Order: sequence, then C-alpha cells, then structure tokens
Amino acid sequence: MPPIAAASTAPTGRVLSVRRTLLAMFGLCFVCMLVAIDQTVVGTALPTIVAELNGFELYAWVATSYLLTSVITIPVFGRLGDYYGRKPFVIASVLVFTFASVLCGMAASMMQLVLARALQGVGGGMLVGTAFACIPDLFPDSRVRLRWQVLLSAAFGIANAVGPSLGGFLTQYAGWRSVFYVNVPIALLSLPFIWLYLPRIRQMKTTGIRLDWQGALLVALGLGSLQLFVEFLPRHGLGYWMLMLAALSLCAFVGLIYWERRSPEPLLPLDMMRNKSLVALFVLSLLSGFALFAILFYVPLLMQGGFGLSPQAAGMLITPLVVCTTVGSILNSRVIPRLSNPNVMIYWGYVLLIGCCVGMAFTRQSTSDWLLALYMMAGGLGFGFVLPNLTVYTQELAGRSLLGIATAMVQSVRMIGGMIGMAIVGTLVTHWYISGVTAVVSTAPAGSWRAILEDPQVLVNVEVQGRFIAELRAMGLDGASFLEAARVALVDAVHSGLLATLAVAVLALLWVRKVPAIKFTRVADVDRPGRK
Repeated sequence: MPPIAAASTAPTGRVLSVRRTLLAMFGLCFVCMLVAIDQTVVGTALPTIVAELNGFELYAWVATSYLLTSVITIPVFGRLGDYYGRKPFVIASVLVFTFASVLCGMAASMMQLVLARALQGVGGGMLVGTAFACIPDLFPDSRVRLRWQVLLSAAFGIANAVGPSLGGFLTQYAGWRSVFYVNVPIALLSLPFIWLYLPRIRQMKTTGIRLDWQGALLVALGLGSLQLFVEFLPRHGLGYWMLMLAALSLCAFVGLIYWERRSPEPLLPLDMMRNKSLVALFVLSLLSGFALFAILFYVPLLMQGGFGLSPQAAGMLITPLVVCTTVGSILNSRVIPRLSNPNVMIYWGYVLLIGCCVGMAFTRQSTSDWLLALYMMAGGLGFGFVLPNLTVYTQELAGRSLLGIATAMVQSVRMIGGMIGMAIVGTLVTHWYISGVTAVVSTAPAGSWRAILEDPQVLVNVEVQGRFIAELRAMGLDGASFLEAARVALVDAVHSGLLATLAVAVLALLWVRKVPAIKFTRVADVDRPGRK
C-alpha cells in the first residue's frame, strides 16, 4: 500500500500525518457501522416487533419512514457539507441517530416506532450525506481511495457478520428493544475519533449561503405522496383520495423541476442530470436499492413467518448475504483497477443477484440450509460487486465541484429505490397473503379468529398461536391446520415479492450497458467534467 501522507490534505493544504488520517478513518468506520448494524439487526427483528406491537399494516413503514426522511436529508446535508465542511454534520448525525435509536427501543406502539424510525432516518441521512463524502476529501487520488476503502469494507464486514445473528440472538434472549440500544456503544466509540482527528475539509463558501429549503420541501411532498399512493392503492382502489395523492405527487415533482431551474443555490443541480452517464448510475442505484431493501426486510419474514424459524436461526441464514456483500466489496476494490473494462464487475454483480432472487423465489420449507446459504452468498457478492462501484463511478464522473451533492445523490436515489421497493413488495405480500388466507377459511364458520389469521403476526408470536389454537379447538376446528395453510400463503406471498425483485434485477443488468467504462485517475484534485 502506498504511503497515505501524500493522499490526505487538510483545508490549508498541509499534508495530514499518517496517524491522524488513519485515526480519522477509524472514526468513519465506526460511523458507517452504525448504519450497517441498524439495517441488518432491524430486518431480522422486525417480524417479532410486529408480532408484539400488533401492526402488520405498518410493517413496511418501519423501513420506509426511515428511508423517506433519509432521502430528504441526504442531499441537504451533502450540500451543507460542501459549504461548511463535513465534520460538524458527521458529529451531529451520530448524536441524532443515537437519540432516535433509544426512542425506537422505548416505542410502545407501531406508530411510535415508525415516528422514531423517521427521526432515525434524519440522522442516517445526515450521516450518509456527509460521512461517505469525507473519503474522497481525505484521498483525492481515486486509486489510493480504492485501497483505503478496504477499511470501510472491513467495518461493514464486521457489522454485517455479527448483525443478523446478533439481531436474532438479542431478539430471542434479550427482547427486540435491545437491537436498537446496541447502537449506543458504537456511537460512543466513534465520537472521540471524529471529534479529535477528522479534519474540517474543503469549505467551499462561508458567507452568503442560501440553502434550498423550498426544494427540500418539494422533494418531501412528492416522495411522501408517492409513497402513500403506492401503499394505499391496493386497499382503497383508484378513488378520489388516491387520485388526489397521485396529482399532489406529480405537481410536487413538476414544481421541483421548475424551482430548481431558477434557484440560485439548487438542492439538486439539474445540470448534473444532463450527464447521461451520471443519470445511468442513478438509475442503477435506484434499482439496486429496490432489490437490497426488499431482500433485507422480507427474506427474514419468509424464514420466520413462512418457515417457522426462530429469530436466531433466521439471522444465521441471512448472515451470508451481508458478509459476502463485504467480501465482494473487498474483492472488487482489488480487482477493478486492474481491469481494462471495470464494468465487467457490475455485470457479474447483477448476474449473481439474479441467481439469488431466482433461488429465493422458489424456496420451500424443505429447502436445505446450505442451499439457502448459497443463495444468500450469491446475493451478497452481487451487491458487493455493484454498490461500491456506483459510488466510485459517480465520484469520478461528477468532478470536485459536484462531489458532495453527487455522492449524496447516488445514496439518496438508492434510498428512494428502497422506499419504492418496500412499498411495492409490501403491497404484493399483503395482497397475496390475505387472498390466500381468505381462500383457505372461506368454507369455515365465521368468527373473530379469521381476522387473527389474516395478520401474519400469528405465524411469529407463539403466545398468539396458542390462544388461536385453543379458540378453534373450542369451536371443534383444527387450528394447527389453519396455521399451516397460512404459512403456505405467506410463503407464496413473499415469493411474489421476490419475483418482482427478480424483474428489477434483470432490468438493472440490461441497464449496465448505458454506463461508460471508467478510467481511474491518479490525481483527483482537479475538477473533471463528467463524461457524456
């Protein structure tokens, strides 16, 4: 590895010491672990959370509320980091994220949890919008940056390796609330490193700044309306209120384009959208986010609710996905600088992701654990070959003047994809599950037990299952057979969502051809025009 002293520069132009740069990177690694741990432990614990707080209709909202607020705050703080330097916002993001994590752990209802997750998304958006952009600030040379990103990959690897299993273990033995409190010690580890060693790098302006709050409001209005429309359309049909939501979303996006063209300091520089290569990367990030969050949050439901596994067992089976994401990222960082056409890695990534989706869409309870682990490994390697390249490619094409906002945009668009994916997959799962259960109970006597069976929490909560079986036994019915039929319905429902994810992965594979081959530069401190 080359010396890092020449690659890391303070705002004054003074070269940072090896020790300070290394310790700053450790701080950023701990910060990134906050996001990685949170994503993996919450996905594993979510079926149990819903079973206790009684709110399956808000299952997807635990993820989408976080994603929605993140999408809004990522570009805002990405731009503020360009102006003021990123260090103060990294510190603030850790504090907000940790406080919101404690509120999540104290939630007494699903609605309280959704609101606390929304606040956590604000902290997560601040973190993603600033922490990831610190890396090219510290290492302007893209080849050096690729080597040093191994540290971040290792941090994600540690978080991903322990996340699903830790989430399952804590949920099973310490209660689901502990999965949120685990963020507190990680935050306490990160703050001293960030406070003492991360330089306040590259302030663009210090006076006369006009932040585009109007643009942020229009983004929130447009995405929020779109989320509600996708979520409620299958339940309420295309009625008056649904048309109003669709019109509100459309008007917000049209207004956003109109405003951003005239804003002196636009939140989303539309000039960036004229770069076809950047737009292609943003589309791939959107599609990748769809697949990532659909798999992270609905495969645990499949394993726990559909296959009857414990949270700990489900976490163990999810672990290969997140561990291999890190392994793939490390392999990717070592291989792509040596390839004449680095896009080959992105193609292989989506091929592996398609293999994962095909395998998981046809799994049954009888599928062996090693085969499930193989599917998860393929998906993890796929994400590892794709996600880091989308960020690095974007930074290469955007140039220094748009570095912060471009990095924030590629992360924001991934969150938007995750939000849309959770809404669409959640809608499909809910629709097909209720349809399947309704078909099973149509010939049985009516009663309140039907509503219990239509909520998948009964498949996760052992106490509810016991009461359900006892109630049906008193009616002369076999409750266990109805539960088994409901499990089959849930498996088929989640499979429908995974087939939608498969279609998105295939579309992404076809879209890669729109991305130009990138030649990595050795010096990145000169503004480069994006390739068209």
